[in-house]
Amino acid sequence: MEHREIRLFISDVDGTLLNPQKELSPATIKAVQRLQSAGVHFALVSNRPPKGLEWIIEVLDLRGACAALNGGLIMVRDSTLTILSERSLRPAVAQEIIGTIERYALDPWIYTRAEWYVSDIDGPHVRHDAESAKLPPHPFETLGDIREPVIKIMGVSDNYTQVSACEDELRRHFADQLSVSRSLSNRLDITHRDANKGAAADAIAGVLGLSMEYVATAGDSETDISMFLRSAMSIAMGQASAEVHRAATHTTVSNAQDGIAWAIEELILKEHVH
Repeated sequence: MEHREIRLFISDVDGTLLNPQKELSPATIKAVQRLQSAGVHFALVSNRPPKGLEWIIEVLDLRGACAALNGGLIMVRDSTLTILSERSLRPAVAQEIIGTIERYALDPWIYTRAEWYVSDIDGPHVRHDAESAKLPPHPFETLGDIREPVIKIMGVSDNYTQVSACEDELRRHFADQLSVSRSLSNRLDITHRDANKGAAADAIAGVLGLSMEYVATAGDSETDISMFLRSAMSIAMGQASAEVHRAATHTTVSNAQDGIAWAIEELILKEHVH
């Protein structure tokens, strides 16, 4: 897809916008500010829940639409974060997904609009994610303990063989009913079939009245490929897998090297110099 002058830049968050310490570097903040001053909108698409994005939205002073939970929630910041759309999983489907996850010995993590639930509060990676997302988890024993609609379910395990087998079964059993992808090699993300980053990018551009020929996207994981395929320009982070690089039109350096700042300066802002 040939692009015209980019008017919207949509970025993944973890592994892309944030450095390995889960921070916004000064170089990244400055680049995003320069981008917005040049009249280019900047938006986030993340597997994080809304509460995990609030501080980033505040620091960068983002005013347009953003997407949380892989596109399960589309929201816009005004005086507060307002939900524009929500794609939840039917309870019966959510129960089947949890059963499959547990059968493969993965830990189920459940995300609603506002909260995060885990089966084992002391389980692997729970403390780390709580600190990085700035969102404390709640314990649950059964799906009946959770009163809000389920937006995303994650299966977590450091046994990559089991994660892969679980992914294959979910894809076979649910066919086109779900969006199933890896945010990390040990994280299996399961959402409504229309809750994916590609659909989220379409929605964010639509709020601004833009077609995707004016949109650039950036990311580092398999979950980002669906938005790469829709946007005019797509940028893979330096540390991304070969599969992600193949799907992108451009490559930048890693998030440890301020890759987003480099991409903004070299690939976007230079196009705005006349």
